[in-house]
Amino acid sequence: KFFYMTNSEQKLIIIGSGSAGYSAGIYAARANLNPMLITGDDTGGQLMLTTDVENYPGIPETTGPELMDKMKMHAEKFDVKIIYDHIKKVEVQKRNNKNHFILYGSSAEKKYEAQSIIIATGASAKWLGIPNEEKFLGHGVSGCATCDGFFFKNKVVAVVGGGNTAAEDALFLTKFASKVYVIHRRDSLRAEKILQDRMKANSKIEFLWNYVVNDIIGEDLPAKKITHLALKSTDGSNTEKKLEVEGLFVAIGHKPNSDIFNGMIDIDKNGYILTKGKSTETSLEGVFAAGDIQDSIYRQAITSAGTGCMAALDAEKYLEGLEDSSKILTKNDYFSDVANIGNIIQNSESSMRKSIL
Repeated sequence: KFFYMTNSEQKLIIIGSGSAGYSAGIYAARANLNPMLITGDDTGGQLMLTTDVENYPGIPETTGPELMDKMKMHAEKFDVKIIYDHIKKVEVQKRNNKNHFILYGSSAEKKYEAQSIIIATGASAKWLGIPNEEKFLGHGVSGCATCDGFFFKNKVVAVVGGGNTAAEDALFLTKFASKVYVIHRRDSLRAEKILQDRMKANSKIEFLWNYVVNDIIGEDLPAKKITHLALKSTDGSNTEKKLEVEGLFVAIGHKPNSDIFNGMIDIDKNGYILTKGKSTETSLEGVFAAGDIQDSIYRQAITSAGTGCMAALDAEKYLEGLEDSSKILTKNDYFSDVANIGNIIQNSESSMRKSIL
């Protein structure tokens, strides 16, 4: 019972093409695992929605799409097999008492098999779904205060939301913005009391209770930018309000892209994949998770890339153990093989005697 792979089977498949996915691909390729990376629908991940990036070490000035293009080229340099497809379903089978994974793509004929997988599908920011939101995304509209706050020095901005994310974003933005409006559809926040107290004590923060953003108004020329927000009250009065701002930060939460893994591995109540200790191992042997899919706190390109590296190293160690264990013969295997060899020799001698006669 020696280690083998079928022609269609990969040692390792990485699902996702953000900084975690590409980092995992680079490290896995350098470990001679010949990884396959399946991009998903949103090739490049959340960074494709970011304009300026100035906090990635070694690259003092770039854009989100440029950074992701460099990561992709880096992965291709080491012959990572990049497949443009979207995985809709993952099945687990037992083969030789080890997990074997079957991944189903966007059409019936697209099926992939692997001995191990790294999940790097990320988490998507929840958006308001209002007119012009997509139009001004990256041009005043953002889902990441930590990423983009620096670009709003001495400007007036607004944060939409009422939870911890909105509170943390508003407090962070006061380091740069001259004024931060917090817009919430209710008359109280859901955020932790300590965060609420800090917000109320900050002179830069002003609350707009019982309002929602109905539309985002801006200009296309000479440069695309936001000029103001159209607000509408939620208290039944249908009051409309115009709010002049240059930035809008949507902080109503993130949704981890983990739906297809429900019931397969352990996931927390918010949809984030749970990993063991300081590793990227999940509750299912042979499955690893990296990036925002398992990180509800930091959600940065650099931390995602770091966990992508970790996942590749964890997968390499797992596959080495898989190969070693598959080469170990049990006592029964040994005597079975000896008996088979004896039968082959006996049959050969019998055939030779018959041919001589």
